[in-house]
Amino acid sequence: MKTISIIGCGWLGLPLGAYLSEKNYLVKGSTTTPEKLSKLQQNGIEPFVLKLNPEPEGGQLDKLLDSEILIINIPPRISKQKTDAHVEQVAHLLKAVRMSAVKKIIYISSTSVYPELNREVVEADVQTPGESASPTMVKAENLLKDFIPGVTILRAAGLMGYDRIPAKYFAGWEGLTTGGIPVNYIHRDDIIRIIETIIEQDIWGETFNVVSPEHPVRREVYLRNCEEFGFDVPEFSEPATPQPFKVINPDKWLERSGYRFLFKNPLDFFYQLPDTTEPDTVI
Repeated sequence: MKTISIIGCGWLGLPLGAYLSEKNYLVKGSTTTPEKLSKLQQNGIEPFVLKLNPEPEGGQLDKLLDSEILIINIPPRISKQKTDAHVEQVAHLLKAVRMSAVKKIIYISSTSVYPELNREVVEADVQTPGESASPTMVKAENLLKDFIPGVTILRAAGLMGYDRIPAKYFAGWEGLTTGGIPVNYIHRDDIIRIIETIIEQDIWGETFNVVSPEHPVRREVYLRNCEEFGFDVPEFSEPATPQPFKVINPDKWLERSGYRFLFKNPLDFFYQLPDTTEPDTVI
């Protein structure tokens, strides 16, 4: 039985850990607050408290990292940290990984690394921080690639599904000028199964864009969400100048893995408004 450790059991990491546990992997996972340990345990995850400030804090890090596979899922909060704080977090974590049993790493990066080039973009378009719209993420990616050959980097598109409903964040807005821009989204269920596919097929040492293959424009997605959930329809207006955009290409992943998306088109994503009687999601 393979053991998998997940650094960051939040909106993605918690259901990922629960899913892998159901698939008979031994799963360990971290949260930043002791109050949320029981939530992880209820989902089949051996829980640990871990904070990266940027050095690891919380104790038992050696036990958390006593796994064959490590999934790093700690998106940087650039607005709240100095520019390269995330790179420091990863660097300090890797010092501990060097002394551990970890042989393979999956790093959840982001398609925010790509500038808006007004065209389709592929993995080779950004390889250095200077080429990127998010240099910190690329620095972290490169740090990991230099550390171990067995790292696979997932440049994930906008994570949607369940309570993350795009139009919810723009309900009733006026003067939206981005309605004609194509979206780059991926459903949470798909990225969970993509991670499972990497583990099952031993796909290591690669960088992949993971995004739903179809790219409707924002107006279409928002209007579909409003129709389904009764949100106030935002008001769209034509921009004075063309809006910059990018279309993320997932072909490298599809050709390498043969993966079949559950949700090819963001217009068909499954959403679910949260039950307000349930406790908050683990972060």
